[in-house]
Amino acid sequence: MAFDPQAATAAYIDGLGADKLAQAAAYTVGNHWLLLWGLLVTGLVTWIIVRSGLLGGIEARLGRRGPALRTFAVAAVYFVVSALLTLPWAIYESWWRETAYGRTSQPIGDFLGQGAAAMLISAVLGALFFVGVYALIRRAGRSWWLWSGALTAAALSVFLLAAPVVIEPIFNDFKPVPAGEVRDALLAMAKKAGVPEDRIFVYDGSRQSNNFTANVSGVGGSARVAISDVAFKGASLDEVKAVTGHEIGHYVLSHVWRQVAVMSVFAILFFFLADRVYPRLARVFGSGSGIASPAGLPVLMFMVSVFALLGQPLLNALIRTGEIEADRYSLETVNLPDALASALVKTAEYRDPRPGKVQELLFYTHPSVERRVLTAMEWKASHPAP
Repeated sequence: MAFDPQAATAAYIDGLGADKLAQAAAYTVGNHWLLLWGLLVTGLVTWIIVRSGLLGGIEARLGRRGPALRTFAVAAVYFVVSALLTLPWAIYESWWRETAYGRTSQPIGDFLGQGAAAMLISAVLGALFFVGVYALIRRAGRSWWLWSGALTAAALSVFLLAAPVVIEPIFNDFKPVPAGEVRDALLAMAKKAGVPEDRIFVYDGSRQSNNFTANVSGVGGSARVAISDVAFKGASLDEVKAVTGHEIGHYVLSHVWRQVAVMSVFAILFFFLADRVYPRLARVFGSGSGIASPAGLPVLMFMVSVFALLGQPLLNALIRTGEIEADRYSLETVNLPDALASALVKTAEYRDPRPGKVQELLFYTHPSVERRVLTAMEWKASHPAP
């Protein structure tokens, strides 16, 4: 009997069972609604901060200081206060709900501790970035929004270079893959792809999440492939090889630079729109600060949230393209379609494998698991094993 990719795909997905499929669908749809509720929370926090006059007061008290210091202080305070005001929402969204669905086993104390560290890092890095943005507003005249795109590209590049070395180790412990057949297999794959052997890591992803996952981060000499210990504990050797082949695909195909380029274009478009829409939105929130004033940062950041939500389908389409290319790279170089399919099914526990077409188009950063498994099975049909 000829191999049927459609039937094989259905068998993989149905193998999860009706209960897990229903739970995955409920979890995924809930995540989509969280995007809207999160925007409303951001709007409320923006209104509270603007109405309090806190940032305007800080800017006034530092009036005799240099503009860079004023901007840094105001922006840092904004990011800290905003994080504290949204903390109840963050606990619900990123801990309580994740715990309820079995997606994390992280104690609340550790969650809050890591959240505090993330808040301080975001305050410092965000403040430094906006020191540059407001300097461009002051000095570049009407073309400040164009130069802000170049600033975004530079900031993203520096962040990507530094994150694996400076930031990510604050939250997780990254180690070389332990000696054994898994390490030998992965190093052989890395060597074949031209990836330095010391760039393949395992990390304690189970600290934050029970999700079966792996990732690529960094650029240049800091770039690395990192596989969560969840994947190591719950996967066969072939599954680890197939997943690692996918991540090596991201590495080899330089997807990170494509994302930097697209995000920079998005930044130019956003700042262009902000330059024209900001005055109207500031009046809605009752802010008397112009776009050149750091005290208006809450309004500007609310605009970022709105723009990100509206632009998400386009950005998701870009990311999905990269995921399709990485899947194909794994199939072409590792040629373990069944292992890739069974590994993908493990991700279906937190991502509905059978979304509607519109749902996938609007919200999914990855092609649906069903679509990805079908691709693997079609590859298997056209590339039979010897």
